[in-house]
Amino acid sequence: MTSIEREDVRRNGVHDANLDLRIPSRYRHDWALFADWCVAADHQPIPAAPETLALFLHEHPAVVATQRRRLSAVNAVHTGHGYPPPGRTETVRRHLDVARAQRLDRLGPLLVQRAVELPTTGWPSGLFGRRDALLLVLAATGMSFTDITRLRRRDTRHDGNTLVVTTRAGERFRLPPDPEAGDTPAVAIYRRWADIQTFLDLYPGTHLLRHHLTDPVEIIADPLDAEQARQPLLCPIDRWGHLPHAQAMTPQSVSSLVRAHLFGRAPVRRALPVPVQDDVDTWVEPGIELDPVYYPRAFTEIANRPSVACKEW
Repeated sequence: MTSIEREDVRRNGVHDANLDLRIPSRYRHDWALFADWCVAADHQPIPAAPETLALFLHEHPAVVATQRRRLSAVNAVHTGHGYPPPGRTETVRRHLDVARAQRLDRLGPLLVQRAVELPTTGWPSGLFGRRDALLLVLAATGMSFTDITRLRRRDTRHDGNTLVVTTRAGERFRLPPDPEAGDTPAVAIYRRWADIQTFLDLYPGTHLLRHHLTDPVEIIADPLDAEQARQPLLCPIDRWGHLPHAQAMTPQSVSSLVRAHLFGRAPVRRALPVPVQDDVDTWVEPGIELDPVYYPRAFTEIANRPSVACKEW
């Protein structure tokens, strides 16, 4: 370290020799407490998992102001060294805000129940129902509306009967089966929406999609390619049922839909009749019958005018 760097550390922070980190002076004490605990508990202090930070707060109880100061220290060190802040996750917020955690514990099952009641077939009711059901399941985890809109198709998968969702910040949400029932609707809800996106990968447009929602068929999903993996998990749907793959929903629209479903004010979308497949064949331009003697007569006229025939030939 040069003399200029040593002076900068003296004025603005301290150097953690063990981890090769530069720590701002105002965060020195709180970071040292966290780092020492990680070493003793065999956890990695940086980059720290949200679960590690939540466990640290649980084992070091203090007033809310002190816990927030500790979070600020850990977050600042992480962002200062190019890592996502582990304290800005739902896992940590639940430990810090007990009242919020209790509210989510009360509303979560209700949101899942609303999701189960939504239609899965019919046009366009099944399309909106499948998307909104997944939206409600994600909201039931306590995931922020902004994080929900940032999810990509690659961020969600199911591990057996457990749905696993990873946010942009690296926080992982697991929706395991109910211990008593032995299953969870989350996986089925996710797969219904994933089937819609897979169907549109194969058959873009709404013409065939509305028939699929009226009489669903099994969809075999291939691994996502790079472009499909980057597409938003949840996208807006217009009144004609079009889904712009590259456009994500906004946090405001997610918030409005969650509250509307929660309080029974969601728009009712009735299933519309879909024409029978045989009646919606591609339109073919009718043929035109020409006079059968048209060509022979025209050829004879041209042949009788050699000068014109030669010129036009």
